[in-house]
Amino acid sequence: MELKDTLIETLGMEIVSLEKGRVVATMPVDKRTRQPFGLLHGGASVALAETVASIGAFELCDKETESVAGLEINANHIRAKKDGIVTAVATVLHQGRTTMVWDIKITDENDKLICTSRCTMAVIKRK
Repeated sequence: MELKDTLIETLGMEIVSLEKGRVVATMPVDKRTRQPFGLLHGGASVALAETVASIGAFELCDKETESVAGLEINANHIRAKKDGIVTAVATVLHQGRTTMVWDIKITDENDKLICTSRCTMAVIKRK
């Protein structure tokens, strides 16, 4: 999977761990990911959440005949973050033939919850 020249690279995301049904990634809270008031942008958190869910879902599908795409995502922004690093942990809640549902928790360096998200992924047959 090519991550160069993507939003993943632009926002400084790094995949820390990738296993069947679980993905861990980090993202800095810096000028690339802050909103104008100096806090972690909610959209950056959602981008991180969908990234780990997408990578995790792709890891579970048949890469020769299937692909995945985000179908729906929601997020609750629990705590503000001004700087440092956030870590997203995505775990699969449901793995079906045509959809998957992922739970994503984004925490700070002190394991405080920053954002919680749920992402539904579509499993698409390649033509």
